[in-house]
Amino acid sequence: MPTVLITGASRGIGLEFARSYGEAGWTVIATVRDAAGADRLAGLAGSVTPAVLDVADPASVAILAERLKGVALDLLIANAGQYGPRGYRLGHIPYAAWQEVLTVNTMGSMRVIEAFLDALRAGQGRRIAAITSKMGSMADNMSGGNYLYRSSKAALNAAMRSVALDLAPEGFAVATVHPGWVKTDMGGPGALIDTATSVAGMRRVIDGVTVETTGRFWNYDGREIPW
Repeated sequence: MPTVLITGASRGIGLEFARSYGEAGWTVIATVRDAAGADRLAGLAGSVTPAVLDVADPASVAILAERLKGVALDLLIANAGQYGPRGYRLGHIPYAAWQEVLTVNTMGSMRVIEAFLDALRAGQGRRIAAITSKMGSMADNMSGGNYLYRSSKAALNAAMRSVALDLAPEGFAVATVHPGWVKTDMGGPGALIDTATSVAGMRRVIDGVTVETTGRFWNYDGREIPW
């Protein structure tokens, strides 16, 4: 039975990942920022275990890594993220909030990957997926604005490209995936697809990535996105 660690699993896309992998027979370690967030995971089918993890807190990451020492992971999904403030304009950028968004979206994902790299090496799957956004694509940016979120996801994309290249000699397959515009708290009710559609597509992408296609930027429907 393969094992997956999913960050940011208390709601939205992360919660749907936990539900989907649990129903598929995986052992799921579903992380939440605080214990209250674990309530939404109760009752999911299969072997789904909540674990407290704040990706922005190095001590929290270290504590969970120590707690799970000896557990082999087949897949890590770095999903935890935040959008940050909206509605600001150039000349009024909220720099403290920008630092927080970068800390969670970019450094948080990398911190978790580093902490659980040996656990991934011990597993059979050797797969890593980072949930990013098309808003981190330079080529796709035709509307400007959204400095905080765009830059955090562009930085994550660049970091994951390096992770993929660095780990390819060890047989790792790394996917950087845009989930689509999804009906979540972040995406809003006017989004185009639901979490089940998004996660089903991303699972196909993650399953299909090989060492030969590692390090690319994918849409949830399997189309490649330009950097």
